[in-house]
Amino acid sequence: MVRSLVSKQPKSSAQMWKQVQMGVRAFILFTQKIWGFICYVIRKQFRVVLQHQAVKYQVLPLSPLSRHRLSLVKRKVLVLDLDETLIHSHHDGVLRQMVKPGTPPDFVLKVTIERHPVRFFVHKRPHVDYFLQIVSQWYELVVFTASMEIYGAAVADKLDAGRGLLQRRYYRQHCTLDYGSYTKDLSAICPDLSSVFILDNSPGAYRAYRDNAIPIKSWFSDPLDTSLLNLLPVLDALRFTADVRSVLSRNLHLHRLW
Repeated sequence: MVRSLVSKQPKSSAQMWKQVQMGVRAFILFTQKIWGFICYVIRKQFRVVLQHQAVKYQVLPLSPLSRHRLSLVKRKVLVLDLDETLIHSHHDGVLRQMVKPGTPPDFVLKVTIERHPVRFFVHKRPHVDYFLQIVSQWYELVVFTASMEIYGAAVADKLDAGRGLLQRRYYRQHCTLDYGSYTKDLSAICPDLSSVFILDNSPGAYRAYRDNAIPIKSWFSDPLDTSLLNLLPVLDALRFTADVRSVLSRNLHLHRLW
């Protein structure tokens, strides 16, 4: 009887030790999840702070002379690309993401493509909301993306946020497949080419309208990017011109950079 009790004692201690180990592992796992959530919230708030710390473009009331000059020219159309110009996104199953793992998206889109549900994790370029708010006062804004409509329309809706800024939209079916890439016909948007221009990161998209384009560097994840803010002075002045090509044709050397 004594031998039986003695032989059972080590087994009981081993079980207790195993339970302690399991408890420690569970505590560590729980702590890791809490810490991951805290880091997620901090990163998201950090991005918000970064987007508001830059100096905003001061929009001043026009002088009587400026108002008169503006009344003599047509209101112009600014065509906006989406991917890598205003936003960057990646979807489920992408092996090599351009965004640092753990970076929270600004919003997630759930769309069905060819009967398959797909989630897109969308990141907004820094200052895009402010940019759209300002330039919509100067120009008629048009979205023109080479993406499929089901995706492009959802992104445009999110960027518009019910403000009615992005009402005219063109998608992949409105593009022309040329030499393996999609090109955009600006004349279909506005027959008067003196009054329309495009902001796009891809020179191939506007290869037939280089005099009507403003190039912009492709954006993927840099939270300190200020490209959209930097364009505001140029866009503010461009609305006073009679023909946008008289100014933008001087930028031809820039279209080879990206």
